[in-house]
Amino acid sequence: MRILYIDCDSLRADHLGCYDYDRDTSPHIDSLADEGMRLTNYYASDLPCLPSRTALFTARFGIHTGVVNHGGLNADIRPAGRTRGFSGTEAFQTLPATLRDAGHYTALISSFPTRHGAWHTLDGFQDWQDTGRRGFERADDVSAYAEAWLEDHAAEEDWYLHVNFWDPHTPYHTPLDYGNPLQESAPDWPDEETIDAHHEGYGPHSAQDLHGVGKNPDHNIDWGEDPELARTPRQIASRDDFESWIDGYDVGIRYMDDHIGTLLELLERRGVREETLVIVSADHGENQGECNIYGDHHTTDHPTGRVPLVVSGPGITNGVDDGFHYHLDLAPTLTEFLEVEPAAGWDGRSFAATLTDGVDTGRAELILSQGALTCQRGVRWENWLLLQTYHDGLHDFAAVELYNIEDDPHETTDLSAINPDVVAEGITRLEEWHSDRMAESARDENGGNPHAPNGLRDPLWNVIEEGGPYHATRRPKKVRRYLQRLRETGREGHAERLERQYGDVL
Repeated sequence: MRILYIDCDSLRADHLGCYDYDRDTSPHIDSLADEGMRLTNYYASDLPCLPSRTALFTARFGIHTGVVNHGGLNADIRPAGRTRGFSGTEAFQTLPATLRDAGHYTALISSFPTRHGAWHTLDGFQDWQDTGRRGFERADDVSAYAEAWLEDHAAEEDWYLHVNFWDPHTPYHTPLDYGNPLQESAPDWPDEETIDAHHEGYGPHSAQDLHGVGKNPDHNIDWGEDPELARTPRQIASRDDFESWIDGYDVGIRYMDDHIGTLLELLERRGVREETLVIVSADHGENQGECNIYGDHHTTDHPTGRVPLVVSGPGITNGVDDGFHYHLDLAPTLTEFLEVEPAAGWDGRSFAATLTDGVDTGRAELILSQGALTCQRGVRWENWLLLQTYHDGLHDFAAVELYNIEDDPHETTDLSAINPDVVAEGITRLEEWHSDRMAESARDENGGNPHAPNGLRDPLWNVIEEGGPYHATRRPKKVRRYLQRLRETGREGHAERLERQYGDVL
């Protein structure tokens, strides 16, 4: 079978028309959803970028692979230990390697391995084309590679092509001559009152601190002076600022969708569109004001954890599924769909029957983990989201927070104080999940690996021991610079609080 996986960085599901967004951001993705299957509660198990794609390709939880951070010990997969064979460990074979061994030609078009030094994500790909800009590519850059590959290979049998678009990720630098094709109004939330409160708040990527301090040390971009960044305001102090900001995000999605359409048209022209399984998803979503975080992915909550999944092609039924699924469930789903044996060490659980017959295969709850910008775990069940924070990453998080996602999708009201029974249920679910995963590690079951160094330790504790998440307190100069900025902008109280909390790392 031919498989085209379209991997859209930082794409939150509710900014697509097929997920009931009011703006016309995604006509080509919407058309795929109209003819295929759309999952509404599909979440990345491990957040953000590097942990997420590691979990996707390995079909293993970060608590088992060890990859929960963007730097330090837990940015690389734990070694297999004494079970490693001449060519690796068969139990932990990746999805691309499994497809390759089953006869598929596997190809990756992405700069992600270079951006993150994530060489393990290449495992199983026979053809890797680095698009060269470390995540700052536009859709036209990426689609040029993808079109050339498809021109050469589309008519061949049995291939898997994974194409990584970046346009929903900051900076929002869609070409200015593309204009703004979106005629619909910007979302109503956050309102002016919320923005005012956020502007007086604090935290990386909060309303007043969208890009760090002055020149961004992470990406070497001089924010505010580069003409390509005209779509990204320096801060959000008003509704006008927010509308300009969210236009940048949404126009990037529309620009990407145009180029997705070009790839679909190419498949049509080569006569293989109806024979190609097309999958559209993302590594994570994006907070756009939730938790006073704009245009970044620091949390294990609903907007950052939930990602779209649209699947269209031969054998896929038409419909919508509301069951809870992890993105790491996709690997066993594809192998079952293709009648290929999955690897023994996968944590994922197939939902192939959902795609082919509309059968409910959803899980009772999902546990989401984050160790790169905060140290958090989130529990998603029924209408509830419980967040447990172990390291706040310079944000204003309580140790435990509870939200009703159906009534409050933007997580504006913490209900933990008035729902102690629900909090207790969420904590119990989290503790049971944690105990089960650690038991798997001890017993060498599923994705657990007791033979690895630190194989019996929760990797989040390693992150905290190293000094915290890579993008937060691991870099004292960055923290000191941020405290100075808080004082320069009249937020001395916040600076003093953070200094008391993190004085040992300064």
